[in-house]
Amino acid sequence: MSNLSNPPLPSLEALKGQAKRLRSHLAREGQPITHSRALELIAAQYGFRDWNTLHARLGNRPPLNPWVLGSRVSGTYLGHAFEAEIISAKAFSNKPGHYRLTLKFDEPVDVVTFDSFSSFRRRINCTVDETGRSPAKTSDGRPHVELAW
Repeated sequence: MSNLSNPPLPSLEALKGQAKRLRSHLAREGQPITHSRALELIAAQYGFRDWNTLHARLGNRPPLNPWVLGSRVSGTYLGHAFEAEIISAKAFSNKPGHYRLTLKFDEPVDVVTFDSFSSFRRRINCTVDETGRSPAKTSDGRPHVELAW
């Protein structure tokens, strides 16, 4: 029996990201919509009557790896804001809930705080947990990486 009529559903965060991108695209095309309308359109795309039904369906399944290859993320790296693409994602088998990511920044990030010296990074490897925070911290206690959905 083929499963083509019921494709696997992306994570809740991925679906919200799709709605955000749809809303941005339509706004650029001169057809602005509300965020709730974008969510409803995404739900319809996956065959659900509305966003609440889709959301309830996602709430009844086990959590998936939140960090998917090709996903767009934003956040901070060593205190500097960034937007990036996940170009590698792997779950640690010996550390449940931790992931090894490779991020490709849209714009290089200066990782030095000294005024007369700079060192720009375009790509980094990092370890994060399900919340998007790295266990490694700077000397002031801030996580090296903090990802936002």
